Amino acid sequence: MKLYKGLVAATAEALQDIFIKNRQADRVVEQLLKSNKKWGARDRAFTAENVYEIVRWWRLVKYAAKVEKAVDSEDFWRLAGVWQLIKPLHLEGHEALESLPEWPEFENIDLENVRERYQEGIQIRKIAQSVPDWIDQIGESELGEQWPTELAALNRTAPVVLRVNSLKTDIVTVRELLGYDITEAVPGVPEALALKKRMNVSGLESFKNGFFEVQDAGSQLIAPYLDVHPGMSVIDACAGAGGKSLHLAALLGNTGSILSMDIEHFKLQELERRAVRNGVTNLTTMHITSEKIIESLSETTDRLLLDVPCSGLGVLRRNPDSKWKLKPEFLDKIRKVQAQILENYSKMVKKGGKMVYATCSVLPSESEEQVRAFAKRHKADWKFVSEHRTSPARDGFDGFYMALLERK
Repeated sequence: MKLYKGLVAATAEALQDIFIKNRQADRVVEQLLKSNKKWGARDRAFTAENVYEIVRWWRLVKYAAKVEKAVDSEDFWRLAGVWQLIKPLHLEGHEALESLPEWPEFENIDLENVRERYQEGIQIRKIAQSVPDWIDQIGESELGEQWPTELAALNRTAPVVLRVNSLKTDIVTVRELLGYDITEAVPGVPEALALKKRMNVSGLESFKNGFFEVQDAGSQLIAPYLDVHPGMSVIDACAGAGGKSLHLAALLGNTGSILSMDIEHFKLQELERRAVRNGVTNLTTMHITSEKIIESLSETTDRLLLDVPCSGLGVLRRNPDSKWKLKPEFLDKIRKVQAQILENYSKMVKKGGKMVYATCSVLPSESEEQVRAFAKRHKADWKFVSEHRTSPARDGFDGFYMALLERK
């Protein structure tokens, strides 16, 4: 394997943007690929993969490189070089490097020393699995024996999964369009297709025509959990860019009504664009500007989806940089927000209606415990029906939680 200086330089620079300028990894990579139009497919793959993998294994790479805190360009070059040496030891399918190119940026990297440090690092879970101390502690305290396997699964590269849009097509047609050799069905998730090889689907004609959306298989279980039937009124109260709203529209066959709400207006604008592409006609959006809006919708909907803000610890495979940006105080704050949303937004459900509370967290304190506390406070008017959890280790899906409750 030959290393190209320009690509390693781009990797080191991208890492500086992520860790020094605090920019989101996916945005950094997207911009990097856009601004280097002359790169071939191999160059693009090398850069994107190296940036993401170094971010994913950041603590282990720093340990092997003996870099306490990366502050300048020199540190980032060193980390990029050390990753090339430990990558074959750490990930399958990479050929071993006997040495690094003799570039001035790499002159102080000693292969033996790096390998020794790597072997030490992989004996210590929080270094080996590259998480901050506090996440390792909270994971162990809440998940106990399950934590090590879930943590390891959260470090695997996430597959690209599509949700076929039943308003426009069906799974057989999409498989024929994309090729049976590169797609596979996902057992238990009727509209999901997993891609066997990575590709940029957003450029495809079939995507532009709204035949499918990119959505993890675990996430695709949430809309059906709401038990919707044609003609119903549905509110998706934390809709974001609306992946689940679009799924609900398909499940309703464009009948009834969907009101997609969010506190971020730009996300709703993105949802409106996606709805047009998906051929959705039963959806309107509403920007939440005050609690009064929620109060005005008291007892107006048959079904309510609360996909609440959370730590995102169930989707670390997709957003590996979030574990370095997350702070313990954010977790305390977000649990209070979750409880408030459940308390206030649940009033929008008609008597006899149902709601789903969902998170993309593996932590019970954001999920099961929130639902238990709510059900206990509202014994008289709410009934807990069921709950389901997807496990990165068991299912290979992202870590989602969903609970169904019925208003008496």
